[in-house]
Amino acid sequence: MNDPQHSGHGRARSRIGIITGSGPEAGLDLWAKVLRANRQLMGADYGGDLDAPEVVVFSVPELGLSMELERNDAQVWQVLRRTAERMAPHVDHYGIACNTLNHYADRLAALGLPARLVSMGEVARDYLAEHGITQVALLGARPVMDLGPWSAYRTLPQHASVEVPADPDELHAIIYEVKRRGGAQPDIVARFTQVLAGLASDVALLACTELPLIPAAVARPSTVDVTDLLALALARRSLEPRVASQ
Repeated sequence: MNDPQHSGHGRARSRIGIITGSGPEAGLDLWAKVLRANRQLMGADYGGDLDAPEVVVFSVPELGLSMELERNDAQVWQVLRRTAERMAPHVDHYGIACNTLNHYADRLAALGLPARLVSMGEVARDYLAEHGITQVALLGARPVMDLGPWSAYRTLPQHASVEVPADPDELHAIIYEVKRRGGAQPDIVARFTQVLAGLASDVALLACTELPLIPAAVARPSTVDVTDLLALALARRSLEPRVASQ
């Protein structure tokens, strides 16, 4: 185990946290992507274990109720709030390994916790701006694609023209199947490939942690895993010096 006080060649680095549970594999996926992003950012300076970020992971199965967020709002928010409050004293920045749960980003910020949430909506908007993308498809669970008050991406149309699949319920059902059976099942791959084929946009945001688990090889649209964007943002923040008071 690396000594977090001496990570980054003797410099106390910022600590990062991951909240997961919807589903639990999503936290492992984000953690792995953070480690890869950290190695890439450090380049030739990366020397092994001592240069990995300090990561705290809280996996809470009850957060899986987020798939039907409107129905379970009160329960999900109480669980997420308690989890963030438990995590905050141990980290400087944290992310939530679930696009749907990022709906609560504003509420979490209002808690005034010592740790800062890096939200998926935030990193997606930054990506579109950086690459000059003005039209994008948004693929995720039904609450995400609705772009209403339950969506973590509800402000995305202020930054780009947003396309959603013609049959959002079909994609929602596919996500449930991935949670239950895994993403590599041939019928799941075929169904998701058909969803992608029906899109007019050249770029599609995979705004659900289950969708990148489906090995659908398509020439168009180009797919962007929002978890990759979040991992890169968290890895960058982990390289910042730790705040002395924490």
